[in-house]
Amino acid sequence: MTESVFQGRSFLAEKEFTKEELQYLINFSQHLKALKKRNVPHRYLEGKKIALLFEKTSTRTRAAFTTAAIDLGAHPEYLGANDIQLGKKESTEDTARVLGSMFDGIEFRGFSQEMVEELSEFSGVPVWNGLTDEWHPTQMIADFLTIQEAFGKVEGITLAYCGDGRNNVANSLLVTGAILGTNIRIVSPKELQPDTSVIELANTFAEKSGANLLITSDVEKGVKNADVLYTDVWVSMGEEEKFEERVKLLLPYQVNQKLLEQTENENVIFLHCLPAFHDASTVYGKKIKDQFGMEEMEVTDEVFRSVHGWQFQQAENRMHSIKAIMAATLGDLFIPHV
Repeated sequence: MTESVFQGRSFLAEKEFTKEELQYLINFSQHLKALKKRNVPHRYLEGKKIALLFEKTSTRTRAAFTTAAIDLGAHPEYLGANDIQLGKKESTEDTARVLGSMFDGIEFRGFSQEMVEELSEFSGVPVWNGLTDEWHPTQMIADFLTIQEAFGKVEGITLAYCGDGRNNVANSLLVTGAILGTNIRIVSPKELQPDTSVIELANTFAEKSGANLLITSDVEKGVKNADVLYTDVWVSMGEEEKFEERVKLLLPYQVNQKLLEQTENENVIFLHCLPAFHDASTVYGKKIKDQFGMEEMEVTDEVFRSVHGWQFQQAENRMHSIKAIMAATLGDLFIPHV
């Protein structure tokens, strides 16, 4: 596969890419990571200018896009919620046209999937989805890179996601796994299971790849023989008022030592896209402790700090995967076969 397959394309949702294309991006990420570890320059985007639009705040996504752009020789320009007027004082189309005339690529992290699609439609440059309420595609390349590093492959591996099965991470895991041939289990209460449209889309891809998909509220059934346990925060950004409701629903799905042992797999790894509420050392953590008497939420500190925890390698991989996505879609130079 050559760079022409990706050249000029946006990266808005995993469903728009084939199994071979997603696997290429995973392999390319691994290649760029190896170059980084050996201090081998890879400035495929020398002189390019990247706009980083952040309607939602971020630590890892902002850091990953910034460091990835710099390593590739590009200049990143951060524009936060107070710097952009998307849909407020200026239409998304107008903003896209202006930024597209000044920058070579645009990253967007915010609420609306429609907004990131409009940016891609009208900017004339590649647009990368850093997260919307529906999908989190850049996270997926990092996640499946981490799985490949742990097991040597992604196809045939079984991942059990425990928690809120209707959020962007769960949507993306289900669809990306279905495309790649990874067995995905969404283990969540019936009230928080994926929308039918997402399940139907994933099933369409799974028929082609051979992935086994399971949506269940049965924790024991859902995690048995899993290779990967994955969880996310119980309350997403903008849903803080739902803490009490989510705690009651999701406590049985907490990734703790008992749940980990239910996998019956001593080599199981734990993933989390972070931030994680595994103790009460944060403002949110202290609030939950005061309100509910809980010092841990979606994952216990014991599991988080155990040998099974790969979440920090996963976080680092955000940089390498984003670098691969930007280089493949924006680079003018030859992209190596990996």
